[in-house]
Amino acid sequence: MARGATIYRANLELSDVDRGVYAEATLTLARHPSETLERTLVRLLAFALCYEPELEFGRGVSATDEPDLWSREGDGRVRRWIEVGQPDGKRLVKAARQSERATVFAFGPGAPRWRQAQLATIDAPANLSVARLDDAFVSSLASGADRQLRWAVTVSEGIVFLTTGGESYETSPETWLGAPLA
Repeated sequence: MARGATIYRANLELSDVDRGVYAEATLTLARHPSETLERTLVRLLAFALCYEPELEFGRGVSATDEPDLWSREGDGRVRRWIEVGQPDGKRLVKAARQSERATVFAFGPGAPRWRQAQLATIDAPANLSVARLDDAFVSSLASGADRQLRWAVTVSEGIVFLTTGGESYETSPETWLGAPLA
């Protein structure tokens, strides 16, 4: 019998001083059986860092024609395409061509190799941005996570401050391409 998705409920309080965005959101995330907890949490963090009212989660890792997150115009055109992890470079170029803006939040121990193998080999469109998230930061979030998440995220001068469960974390995403947090 196949294992079903694990459901996470998240209450998110966002104060993005850099963009002048202040919002609260209650979200439900489905973690696919083949998805790591770290990847699920990076999807939630990407939601916070790129928040706009129309932003929504894609159908998940099994929907290869959709991003992890996206926002669309009323006529179906993709405004924002967001990937997490280490996607194929050709997929990123295609995503950038099909959207106004494409963003990747890379993480994991293989990210530097991915950068050389994928990013260095493509002719990156101007609307493609890539940021690397610190692996220790992501691991720390995962070590204290449960299925009921309550995150307060503040972004100021490119630094991400995250408070959850009485713990506080801080990171500065490393910009590899473009302006991912703009």
